Amino acid sequence: MTIKWSQAVRHLFMIAFSLLMAYPVLWWIGASLKSNSELSSPNLFPASPQWSNFVKGWNSVPGHSFTDFYLNTFGLEIAVLAVTLLSSTLVAFGFGRLNFPLKTFWFSLLMVTLMLPGQVLIIPQYAMFHQLGWVNTYLPFIVPHLLASGAGGTFFVFLLIQFVRGIPKELDESAKIDGCSWFGIYWRIVMPLTKPAIVTVMIFCFLWNWDDFLGHLLYINSVDKYTVGLALRMINDSQSGQEWGQLLAMSLVSIMPATLVFMFLQKYFVEGIATSGIKG
Repeated sequence: MTIKWSQAVRHLFMIAFSLLMAYPVLWWIGASLKSNSELSSPNLFPASPQWSNFVKGWNSVPGHSFTDFYLNTFGLEIAVLAVTLLSSTLVAFGFGRLNFPLKTFWFSLLMVTLMLPGQVLIIPQYAMFHQLGWVNTYLPFIVPHLLASGAGGTFFVFLLIQFVRGIPKELDESAKIDGCSWFGIYWRIVMPLTKPAIVTVMIFCFLWNWDDFLGHLLYINSVDKYTVGLALRMINDSQSGQEWGQLLAMSLVSIMPATLVFMFLQKYFVEGIATSGIKG
């Protein structure tokens, strides 16, 4: 009886703590349905929900809708994901499977770049991309990932290397006997077996690039190329009498893709992190 009582108390505490942690999100949802006059109300949800906040907010930028900004953002995400997966898996395969001169030195140099703060690179990167004429294009976000660089590139390589090293090398030898090339081993053996780690890289890459407000603010100047984050800032700056309900409604909509990606791929995310740590 004592054990059951302690379990009930523990569960009640966890429920109460969960509600406390969820309160800001609940307030956010309620505020997105309120008018400006109701925002100061102590009620969590409005008496008469303003569903029009979502419709007006979606079309609040003159000459554009959030459909355009979502298409821009998803197009950029797909390009970055594609080049990140290609470069990161190739580099990880090279370090994890191949032998070449100065391999230890290059791997150590790779790890040193992992400890370099990204803020240190902002000014030299901007100067370089400006000289190349890449400002106000998506190239500053895509091209660095071709070299397994960019946001989180070194971390992705390190994560994948730990997974690749855990795959038995006997599989490579069997494939060589059957006449498979190194690229065939990479594509037909290593890539399928690293699926959990690859999905983990995809989730991290998607979330980090979706939240990269500073990078988008630095390199994108044209409204036609704005991403969702820049569009939210434009809503905040474009109206003298700010409609906070519309801004909160659009900010709520903006986090839905990242939330759904994590929810549906959470199983692979946990598996990829766990198995990479164990096999490393």
